[in-house]
Amino acid sequence: VQLQASGGGLVQTGGSLTLSCVVSRSIFSINYMGWYRQAPGKQRDVVAFITSGDFTNYMDSVKGRFTISRDNAKNTVYLQMNSLKPEDTGVYYCNVRFRRDTYWGQGTQVTVSS
Repeated sequence: VQLQASGGGLVQTGGSLTLSCVVSRSIFSINYMGWYRQAPGKQRDVVAFITSGDFTNYMDSVKGRFTISRDNAKNTVYLQMNSLKPEDTGVYYCNVRFRRDTYWGQGTQVTVSS
């Protein structure tokens, strides 16, 4: 399973970005798909995840600003990020758990300028 993340970039505070992660196989049966963030000098934390039943969960600091979604027809998981803040800066990684394995995308840089 390969994951290809895209959509990062440089944006001003208050701006928006949409991250995409295309999976190399059907995601219909993949129960867990998530986005993680790693800020400079910090550990990688889960930002949001979505299950096959469309249950979603978010880290507290992004609730109300970020939306995770999945398109099974396109084998893609998205992260819509609105009202971005400088503290959202980091490398964003997509992650899927399939059967007993965990897979990571290559990361996409998001930089929010103040």
